[in-house]
Amino acid sequence: MSAIFRRPAAVVAWLSVMLIAVGVGSIGTASAAAPYCGITWGSLAKAGGTSSTAALGNVRTGRHECFDRVVFDFDGSANGYHVEYVPELRTDGEGRRLTVAGGAILRVTLKANVFDQLGHLHYARADGDHVANVGGYQTLRDVVYAGCFEGETTFGVGVRARLPFRVMSLAGPGSNSRIVLDVAHRW
Repeated sequence: MSAIFRRPAAVVAWLSVMLIAVGVGSIGTASAAAPYCGITWGSLAKAGGTSSTAALGNVRTGRHECFDRVVFDFDGSANGYHVEYVPELRTDGEGRRLTVAGGAILRVTLKANVFDQLGHLHYARADGDHVANVGGYQTLRDVVYAGCFEGETTFGVGVRARLPFRVMSLAGPGSNSRIVLDVAHRW
């Protein structure tokens, strides 16, 4: 029999050390395995879909338990987007720098126009307009229209910090569609 096991106090001390070591290891593993609200989106650029002739009709926002949301409503079917964090927001075509509130800026490029196929304007805003009231939101700080150029429409979404986000395109209602941007409240 080993010398350490001949003394009961030594056995208790040895078992205590082992239990603490195992407990610390399992605590670290448990916290790393459970992301905030199950969110695993990440913060790298996201793109999808194709160009569309559908016209942007409206921009709206919403608050959810784990994230804030920006919804781009289209009059027709649209699903093309490119979203990424950028150091600053500039207008399409001209390149004029715009002010966007927040600690980080997501540039949202929608592969659709603000005009329909007949040339009728569906979304009338000036470059630099702040298009949504996001006061009281946990993550969103600003939504700024950056213009429409060569069939693509751009917005800047100011957020509290560089946080995980996801983008999805949704059909409906009816023949219309939506492109949705969700930004997590935290990592």
